Amino acid sequence: MATEASTSAAGGIWVEGMSADNIKGLVLALSSSFFIGASFIVKKKGLKKAGASGVRAGVGGYSYLYEPLWWAGMITMIVGEVANFAAYAFAPAILVTPLGALSIIISAALADIMLKEKLHIFGILGCVLCVVGSTTIVLHAPQERTIESVAEVWDLATEPAFLSYAAIVLAATFVLIYYFIPRYGQTHIMVYIGVCSLVGSLSVMSVKALGIALKLTFSGMNQLIYPQTWLFTIVVVACIVTQMNYLNKVILNY
Repeated sequence: MATEASTSAAGGIWVEGMSADNIKGLVLALSSSFFIGASFIVKKKGLKKAGASGVRAGVGGYSYLYEPLWWAGMITMIVGEVANFAAYAFAPAILVTPLGALSIIISAALADIMLKEKLHIFGILGCVLCVVGSTTIVLHAPQERTIESVAEVWDLATEPAFLSYAAIVLAATFVLIYYFIPRYGQTHIMVYIGVCSLVGSLSVMSVKALGIALKLTFSGMNQLIYPQTWLFTIVVVACIVTQMNYLNKVILNY
């Protein structure tokens, strides 16, 4: 009886410790991980099918754009990204972003089933660490500060510290794309992962800002009149296009 009471109390503390918006963001982030994880497998099958009859994406080809199976995977990813986008509107980035690691587990499981790519012991250990890390962050996620307009996010994004970080990220990305990928892209997966990760770190901030702008707009405070909203939109689109291009190369080459 005491055990049940303490368990119930612990559950109550956990629920009370998370706001309603955080819970919405959590559910959206989890569903996003499922769709995105599955999309990688569907897209890889599409890329392989397209590569068998045209120029492979790994060497600069775009024949996959005519492959329905690749588009099925792309649509699945878009659904996941929309859910992920909505999650950023409700929950802090420190809660949403780590949950994206769960898509790795979905991809690993489906790759074993659909692509016959066996998961070795270190892969299994990595999946376990993803679960442990994501769970820890969810249980200790902070409450999000109240944002009244997208202009507030812009003020934070234009502080010297973040501008310095963005400049370093862009410089590193260009070096990877124009120096390392032509020389080592076919043999070192980390080159492509580096580009996607660096660009992704900028897209997180922009997606969060755009999510807040839309959330405030739907609640009656129109943020579409601010030029900052459209600048964040441009950054999001540029980051997504860049990531998709290099993710396709990673999926096919490795």
